[in-house]
Amino acid sequence: MGVGHSHSHDHGRLDAVPIPRGPRLTLIGLLVVGAIATVVGLMTLWPSGSAVDAVSRASAAQYAAPGVTFPSGTVHSIGRACKAAEQPEQSAQATGGACGQVGVRITRGASSGQSVTIQVIGPVSAALSVGDDIEVMRIPGQGGSPDSYSFVGVDRNAPLLWLVGLFVVVVVAVARLRGVLAILGLVVAGLVVVKFLLPALLSGRSGVAVALVGAAAIMYVVLYLAHGVSVRTSAALAGTLVGVGITALVAQWFVSFSRLSGLGDETSQMLSSMVGTLDFQGLLAAAVIIAGLGVLNDVTITQASAVWELREAGPSLSRRELFASGMRIGRDHIASTIYTIVFAYAGAALSVLLVLYLYDRPMLELLGTEEIGGEVVRTLCSAVGLVLAVPATTAIAALTVGGPVAERPATYVGRRRAS
Repeated sequence: MGVGHSHSHDHGRLDAVPIPRGPRLTLIGLLVVGAIATVVGLMTLWPSGSAVDAVSRASAAQYAAPGVTFPSGTVHSIGRACKAAEQPEQSAQATGGACGQVGVRITRGASSGQSVTIQVIGPVSAALSVGDDIEVMRIPGQGGSPDSYSFVGVDRNAPLLWLVGLFVVVVVAVARLRGVLAILGLVVAGLVVVKFLLPALLSGRSGVAVALVGAAAIMYVVLYLAHGVSVRTSAALAGTLVGVGITALVAQWFVSFSRLSGLGDETSQMLSSMVGTLDFQGLLAAAVIIAGLGVLNDVTITQASAVWELREAGPSLSRRELFASGMRIGRDHIASTIYTIVFAYAGAALSVLLVLYLYDRPMLELLGTEEIGGEVVRTLCSAVGLVLAVPATTAIAALTVGGPVAERPATYVGRRRAS
């Protein structure tokens, strides 16, 4: 991802760098305090089951009326696609058959085995093929009338499972044990998100507090799991926690200062209608914190490894010189990683950018809209936390490794050997 990566270094050789007892114990002590605070935060913010169940029942009732189910089916026939601006009712009168008709055999649900006909209009109808698996919505008939069915979406479970399998195989084949541990770290992170982060947010907990505790819990597990238990990893973890804290402060301030509502997209607006008690400003700040974890982890582990390498290569370097050399590596990494953050957000918001580009308004005015302003705040808050994590991690690593060792002059060594 950038200049200065050191992820592939030999961990045993890096950890052979002498570490003074005082700095090591100080670093471990601070991380132990952070771990205790994280556990206390998890216990305090952990959502009660009754509160989450109440929110889930309320949102489920709004998503579908009682009796409505969502069975799966397989497409067995496809009618002609609808032309632009053509309505199925109009085409049925003109040609005797409605456009966009798709025959579906229900394969899962109460009506399994039944064949039904549904209307699918728009680009999706042209993309469907016989044999595709889709999800439909079944509305029970009233007063003896038959059930009605409508198209919900394509069932993409099989392709996604194949993609997950390909990802796992590639990672394990190339990274081997480190790849297995990294995937295991992803599983742990997913469990934290699903079991703690999402339910806590839905139950009305502070978005920033939940994101901070969840991010800390993820980083404590993921960093040690992927990079091994060592002082070097501990220095990277300390720098990561500093970066997370800075990101949280900046995000909370600028989300409030810029008066962002957190309702800048259709999904957030739908969520607002389902769970009106959510603090969407806090949710936006939480999204900034969680979104920057991956890049932050990459930068901090690289900086810690760089300082370890520099100490081994230059045992006589003072701590100030060690910090300065590490920062030269960090500046290169910052430059490339900022591009990563900006382009990642730009790619995620590409559809919004295209729509706003078509508006006949000056670019500076567009930056102030909820849609673009939210993405700008997300990007720059993550970037600020990332940039400041570099000197923080470099300083922590430089203070942790052993101090300078005086080297004997080569001429002295030569004279002694000659004698």
